[in-house]
Amino acid sequence: MAAAPLSLVADHQRIGELLVKEGLVTREQVARALQEQQATGMRLGYCLVKQGAIEETTLVKTLARQYRMPAVDLARFEVDPRVLKLVPGELASKHLVFPLKRDGRTLTVALADPSNPGVLDDLKFITRYDIFPVVAGEFTLRALVEKHYESGDQQMQSLLAEISGDDGDVEIIESQEDEGGNGMAGVDEAPVVRLVNAILTEAVKRGASDIHVECFEHELRVRFRIDGALQEVMKPPMKLKPALISRLKIMSSLNIAERRVPQDGRLKIKVGKRVIDFRVSTLPTLFGEKIVLRILDKGNLTLDLETFGIEPAAEVALMEAISNPYGMVLVTGPTGSGKTTTLYSCLSKINVGDTNIMTAEDPVEYNLFGINQVQVRPEVGLTFAAALKAFLRQDPNVIMVGEIRDLETGGIAIKAALTGHLVLSTLHTNSAPETVTRLLDMGLEAFNVASAVNLVLAQRLVRRICPKCKVRRPVDPQELAAAKATPKTTLRELRFTQAALDNAKARATPEAAPLLTNITLDSTVSDLPWWKGNGCDHCGGTGLKGRQGLYEVMAMTGPLRKQVLKSADAAALRDLAIAEGMLTLRMDGWLKVIKGVTTLEQVIRETSA
Repeated sequence: MAAAPLSLVADHQRIGELLVKEGLVTREQVARALQEQQATGMRLGYCLVKQGAIEETTLVKTLARQYRMPAVDLARFEVDPRVLKLVPGELASKHLVFPLKRDGRTLTVALADPSNPGVLDDLKFITRYDIFPVVAGEFTLRALVEKHYESGDQQMQSLLAEISGDDGDVEIIESQEDEGGNGMAGVDEAPVVRLVNAILTEAVKRGASDIHVECFEHELRVRFRIDGALQEVMKPPMKLKPALISRLKIMSSLNIAERRVPQDGRLKIKVGKRVIDFRVSTLPTLFGEKIVLRILDKGNLTLDLETFGIEPAAEVALMEAISNPYGMVLVTGPTGSGKTTTLYSCLSKINVGDTNIMTAEDPVEYNLFGINQVQVRPEVGLTFAAALKAFLRQDPNVIMVGEIRDLETGGIAIKAALTGHLVLSTLHTNSAPETVTRLLDMGLEAFNVASAVNLVLAQRLVRRICPKCKVRRPVDPQELAAAKATPKTTLRELRFTQAALDNAKARATPEAAPLLTNITLDSTVSDLPWWKGNGCDHCGGTGLKGRQGLYEVMAMTGPLRKQVLKSADAAALRDLAIAEGMLTLRMDGWLKVIKGVTTLEQVIRETSA
């Protein structure tokens, strides 16, 4: 549904004049209503209904004709609490609007004053939905808003009432006690303590990876990052801002009196039987300190590579590389692409009793039993290079370096790989072939790189289609054009192999598998089944739920090592690797689209052609 036209509202008559002209009220009744409007600040229509000069249904029908919008009888609507949460109470009270229903990406909203087009812009910006406005009677609308939306203090009391039974389940571990002073009034009061506990436990329950507490001039906002996207969850009252921020800093053993410089800390809580770690960072902003908490939940740490969605041939190559007693395995990708999880998964495969595994990380995100983990601290001289030098005197079998950032670290890592150690590390490059050229650009010798590197894995994370609201859709030519394809492009032209297509058919989602039976390498992309999520409660109306890895695995074969010795560029390495069967990130993304796992839009956002 499209929004009703509001561009002509400036040409419409005043409602009082219109009602008199149509003989629905008298001028005397309008005059009395205007007097009450001046005294109370209410709208004219509300005053006319309140004084009994006109029936509300008659007024609504007149407004609907005037503004060319549908009218609605609110008495016939059942309030849906899930839809109610889409519009903040402050906005509903300020503009006198009320959400009625959600249909896909469209939200139907009742409003009493259609002459204010800014209301729709505010609603669309805050809810992230397309808004379909309908006219409703102000008298009934105001009563509904007052009944179902509460003030900030009332909201806080309702929130605390909901979580009051959970306080005993949350135990703070390794926290710092309040030492008094420093403007800490209110920090240990029950409402603030319970609010912070509620935020932390709710984030864990929703599977969030980060919590953002942000201070603005007139409001305080809390957002969770879920499946890579930030979602607003609450706006606590502004008066709680100092106590809320100080409470989080105390729990994280940070200096509560220092508000001028960034600080880093850690926090550990026990929820029921689960122990959850948080990495905490504060940053001074214009209107207060912003706090970001990274959630390190071992319960969500999946160390089974088979569940990541890596293709069988690539998985075999990776397993062979980490099973070698020496050499280097490199994982590359942007921040937040899952590199650390992949490395931990590899370590878990080879973490046996007769192996000495040592890691240098910045920071140590998860504590893994049986592995010696070192936190890098450059401020005291414990850099990656210094840790690596120390590791080589500790009789290691396997070494993991959080990141190769410079020539010194890269040189020591190469030396370790060439002297009988398996070395795992990460770099920030866009693809697997570019990782090799980056090492050469750092100043490492080509013959050392060619000899030491066993495998390079590049990865990205894309969002999965929600299985609860997944439906078929037609192919979008514009989307294909962004992927440098057309509806007539064949799978063979996308450089697919028969093995890759067979695997896609074997591992397709239950909905997609039956539709792929007759697909061949000569089938066009328009022959494929295309999918999307319509939006439901399970996915929060986004149509996307969960994440999926895309992988580009380049095993260093003999021909590739010869190219590296010649200092070949990334394009030459890429073409040779593809000829030997490597799937690029974009090709692996196409496979996930064919399987019905993700959308082409997600693949385009995260990969290059």
